[in-house]
Order: sequence, then structure tokens, then C-alpha cells
Amino acid sequence: MSTRTSFSGPAAPDLTGLRGDGLKVAIVAAQWHQEIMDALVDGATRGLAESGIDEPRVVRVPGTFELPVVCSRLASSMMFDALVALGVVIRGGTPHFDYVCQAATSGITQVCVNTGVPIGFGVLTCDDEQQAVDRAGLPESREDKGFEAAQAAIATHQAIRSIGC
Repeated sequence: MSTRTSFSGPAAPDLTGLRGDGLKVAIVAAQWHQEIMDALVDGATRGLAESGIDEPRVVRVPGTFELPVVCSRLASSMMFDALVALGVVIRGGTPHFDYVCQAATSGITQVCVNTGVPIGFGVLTCDDEQQAVDRAGLPESREDKGFEAAQAAIATHQAIRSIGC
């Protein structure tokens, strides 16, 4: 179980006790902001391991903008039951932040809808680096969004399976 607290408070779903034994999962992670990204990958890997998934495939991509294309290829390959997409975009002084965030969100959503493969969305979109650190699952963090994204992917896979699809 993750030791982090959540800013989401009492409205957050309780996803403890998830079992994903036998599922094939890939983690697709950006490389910008290496310390934060490494922590997100560690959190996702831990979240999967706690659910019985010990060897996820980890694919690193240059940045958050590149997440959708790799998620699309992995989902379309039919080799994976679920994916976890991890990235971090920190606001700067140009509209670049908005374009990258919109492209990643829309692209990952499109992959989910078009393929039916659940993707845990662990893309941090922050105003500053401290906000990212607070959510990265580092020792000084309050949240562990990598862990949460992994749990969301498994829970969504279970929901799809429960309706017979």
C-alpha cells in the first residue's frame, strides 16, 4: 500500500486490494525532469507489483508529447492488457505548456477510446517544479501519482472485464 496521502481527500476512490495477476502492462514514461520521472516510474512499478504484476515493460520516450504515439503502438499491438502513461509538463512563459498538455491528454484519450486498452493517466501538469515534486512519490512528496496511475489502469481493466468486454 502506498504511504502517500492524497490532495483528493475523502472523494478519492479506494483502490486497495486490486489484483492484476496475469495482466501484461507497459509503462510509457517521458524523460524530461529525470528525478521526477524516475520517481513516477518507481511508483507505477510499485503499484503494479502490489497488485501482482511484477515485470511491466518500461518504455522511455523523449517527452510528454511523444506519449500518445507510443501508447498507440503498444495498445494496437494487442500484447498488453493495460498501459500507464507518465509525464511531467511544467508551465513556462510561452504557450508551449498548453499545446503539450492538450496534445498528450487528447492523444492518450484517443488511444483508450479507439483501442479499448485502459491507460492510467499519470501526466503531471504543474505550474512549477515544487508542484511536480509534491506529486512524484519522492520521499518528500505528499502524493504518488505514478502509483495511482498504475492502480487506475488495473481498476479500469477490471471494470471492462466485469461488463464482459
